[in-house]
Amino acid sequence: MSELFETESAGLFETESAEPASSAPPAAPDRVDPRAPLAVRMRPRTLGEVLGQSHLLGPGAPLRRLVEGSGAASVLLYGPPGTGKTTLASLISGATGRRFEALSALSAGVKEVRGVIELARRRLLGGEQTVLFIDEVHRFSKTQQDALLAAVENRIVLLVAATTENPSFSVVSPLLSRSLVLQLQSLTSDDIRELLGRACTDERGLAGTVVLADDAREHLVRLAAGDARRALTALEAAADAAQGDHDAPDRPVTIDLETVEASVDKAAVRYDRDGDQHYDVISAFIKSIRGSDVDAALHYLARMITAGEDPRFIARRLVVHASEDIGMADPTALQTATAAAQAVQLIGMPEARLALAQATIHLATAPKSPGVVSAIGAAMADVAAGKAGLVPPHLRDGHYSGAQQLGNAVGYRYPHDHPDGVLPQQYPPDELVGIDYYEPTNHGAERGIRERLGKLRAIVRGRR
Repeated sequence: MSELFETESAGLFETESAEPASSAPPAAPDRVDPRAPLAVRMRPRTLGEVLGQSHLLGPGAPLRRLVEGSGAASVLLYGPPGTGKTTLASLISGATGRRFEALSALSAGVKEVRGVIELARRRLLGGEQTVLFIDEVHRFSKTQQDALLAAVENRIVLLVAATTENPSFSVVSPLLSRSLVLQLQSLTSDDIRELLGRACTDERGLAGTVVLADDAREHLVRLAAGDARRALTALEAAADAAQGDHDAPDRPVTIDLETVEASVDKAAVRYDRDGDQHYDVISAFIKSIRGSDVDAALHYLARMITAGEDPRFIARRLVVHASEDIGMADPTALQTATAAAQAVQLIGMPEARLALAQATIHLATAPKSPGVVSAIGAAMADVAAGKAGLVPPHLRDGHYSGAQQLGNAVGYRYPHDHPDGVLPQQYPPDELVGIDYYEPTNHGAERGIRERLGKLRAIVRGRR
């Protein structure tokens, strides 16, 4: 039943409707439909019921001032699912007595945005301000976001926008500069435990009809991964299963670990291949390999595989990393990464996960060197700076009629004519003679290269 975690139905901290707009205030808690999902019924009614986000809700904090009705700035609430974005928007509207309008970026277009703004403009003439809540604002196009600018700047609406994506990448700069960006954090394990306890006993929830065993509660905490909606959805599924098998309706039923495991088969991985989680996880993956933490690297690899990340993308990053952070410290790393990329193309998933894991282990445990990146970076910087003199005459092409008359290839010394295969000769342009780009480290195979390179440079540059 992993699809329980993928539901688009309203949850504790997400928008309740995909309708283009709703001018009614948020429904009063005592009118919540008892048949509604548990996550809807347990939506916080007051600021005191909100779990987590203490960094934003402390005395005098901007978000607390908004909820208490003393703030006037528009806000972008940025954070993972199930952290309270929609709930806080509702509380802002309810505490201030403003009218509440909701738009979903999944269904609303520029026409709907302008319609809500015009309605808010008319209300403002009568002294009533409107809170405009936009869920998943990162899905709005630039045109749709631009349509909000004047209304936000002139405070025709108090914008409360929610997004699971980093607004620095997904929201246009003018709208970003007119709003406070407040980042919500995933709920802690203790927050989730308290939430589960409330849901089991509260009249709006399961009203004492179930008792949650300790091991079952801890399993739900792990499954939730900081997402309140996910925790309550899983609890509701387990409660339904337990009560369906219960033959004593007058006594509370115990939800044990086996019931939870049977009701919910696995935790959904929070990972959006088009969003910043995609970039955050791959960044952590590469940095773990660079830092030689093979276990962390395998964890992030598992997250990407489980979430359905394109294995070709993972393989490409491994190939890049093999040269970027290992290079000549272990020349076989590039071979392994390239072989893994070929394996992905040849056999596909799920079997290719083994090749990706093998390459990840090889790269994470290999000696590291940034020498390749530094060498080509320094060489390209010199070229960009104009240090690209004439090719020395003796190195120029001499395979055409008249080349020798021009001095091309005259005086070139063939290295294989020398017993050592190396001899003194100028190779770079005059402006770059004596410049060292590649600096091997003392890590892995580069230790031997470093000693050998010193000797090679001495011979080629005629210093011995």
